[in-house]
Amino acid sequence: MELNGTISPDFAKLPALQKLLLSNNNLTGAIPSTLTSLASLKELDVSDNSLYGKVPSFAKNVLLETQGNPNIGKDIPTPGSGGAPSSDNVPGSTGSNGGADKGTASSSSVGIIIGSVLAVLFAISLFAFLGLCYYKRKKQHFHRVQSPNTTVIHPRHSGSDPETVKITVAAAGPSTNTGAAERENYSQARNPPSDVQVVEAGNMVISIQVLRNVTNNFSEENVLGRGGFGTVYRGELHDGTKIAVKRMESGVMGSKGLNEFKSEIAVLTKVRHRNLVSLLGYCLDGNERLLVYEYMPQGTLSRHLFGWKEEGLKPLEWKKRLSIALDVARGVEYLHSLAHQSFIHRDLKPSNILLGDDMKAKVSDFGLVRLADGKGCSVETKLAGTFGYLAPEYAVTGRVTTKSDVFSFGVILMELITGRKALDETQPEESIHLVTWFRRMQLNKETNFHKSVVDPIIYSADDEETLASITTVAELAGHCCVREPHQRPDMGHAVNVLSTLSEIWKPSDPNMEESYGIDLDMTLPQALKRWQEFEDGDGATSSSSSFFAGIDSTHTSIPTRPPGFADSFTSVDGR
Repeated sequence: MELNGTISPDFAKLPALQKLLLSNNNLTGAIPSTLTSLASLKELDVSDNSLYGKVPSFAKNVLLETQGNPNIGKDIPTPGSGGAPSSDNVPGSTGSNGGADKGTASSSSVGIIIGSVLAVLFAISLFAFLGLCYYKRKKQHFHRVQSPNTTVIHPRHSGSDPETVKITVAAAGPSTNTGAAERENYSQARNPPSDVQVVEAGNMVISIQVLRNVTNNFSEENVLGRGGFGTVYRGELHDGTKIAVKRMESGVMGSKGLNEFKSEIAVLTKVRHRNLVSLLGYCLDGNERLLVYEYMPQGTLSRHLFGWKEEGLKPLEWKKRLSIALDVARGVEYLHSLAHQSFIHRDLKPSNILLGDDMKAKVSDFGLVRLADGKGCSVETKLAGTFGYLAPEYAVTGRVTTKSDVFSFGVILMELITGRKALDETQPEESIHLVTWFRRMQLNKETNFHKSVVDPIIYSADDEETLASITTVAELAGHCCVREPHQRPDMGHAVNVLSTLSEIWKPSDPNMEESYGIDLDMTLPQALKRWQEFEDGDGATSSSSSFFAGIDSTHTSIPTRPPGFADSFTSVDGR
């Protein structure tokens, strides 16, 4: 597919443009002088086109390629140029034939006038035609998001420069083979014209038709889950990438749903963390609002914690629950304090925690995320979230802080310990609300807390290490769920507590030090003396020597002493 028309002067509105590659096309007209105002421009390639006119003067650091344009540097070609010379310029001509000369001159003048008029009309028609082509092309380029041939912008195909965006222009006409040709335009524009749809590096726009195809037209068998604002579907792209597509329901969209959608895009384009579900792309098409996430094959934490029997899953052991809690804490800590701005999730719960094949957890569903104003200070907002996980101050006043998320995280810790839901209608009236029941059991000294509260799947009276770990996590959960927000810890503290329990370092072989025949508490001279005794004595074949020999049966790991080398560090020869 070749580009036709002229080079648009609107490129000058892209101040961060560095490379403009327009070679091997059918472009006409002159190079716009406005391009010289691009301070960041490094390369302009217009070779092998049909350009003409004067070449503007660019800065010395700009690489300019203009070869392959026969009329470059010349004025616009006109009909009749290059014709036979007039008789006045022919050597040997005389003025003896005066009447004939005057007639010839008169005819030549009329021909020149007619030729000039025709040339002007031709030029006007040409520019009008090129302008019409440019206008149509501009409409196709900047309104393609709502067409089946959506422009696809993908950061993984953009080369080594993370700031560069690759734009693959799909063919617009039905008779054109969309896979036959592509044209890549690279830009780093940050202040584009208002009518240009620009997607920053890190995002990907996907057409509605592609998402319909990969989800089998949003069929019920591909439903992964349903939420307050829509349904999540499973899909697989042509390159084998599995995705989860969140589709906003048109019936409940309204202004609120649209704002939630914009909020989710705004947040997810700014936050990237290993314990947060990544946004892979999105789609805007009429009333359709869709978000494309990475696919988490093991589904939600609630599926493994509360529905494992029904789905025939393996129950979560305590170490796995502890690891999941740490993953969640790290993701929320990033939102609160480690991202470039502080964010509040507002709907933290097991169904918004997704698990991968390695059972690593990631926090999802940022539709309710709100930007925190300053260092975790409160934000007034409409009530949104899930009962059972709402902090008391949030439910009463509608004001939230990062400590509201801490409360929700404490509820999740209680669920991991007990295996019970935050609100469980199957329990007696006094035990329906998990937080209230859990705190009451913590304060009751007459009951066996572990036996009464801990999930029977992970409870073992003989496993003192696990019980001690559960006790520590239960204390943390209690602190997270206190009524007063200022008395709750921040997520950084939760990460510190959980990491000391989940990532305890242990040597692979506790007796490894003894195999060297050296006590690491010895002084250096004592250690050297002990080592020398093992080398010289009968123990050389055991202990340290046997250790080194075991590494490689053909040679020792310690090289032999070369001739003339001192026998020891204290010998006369070694001084």
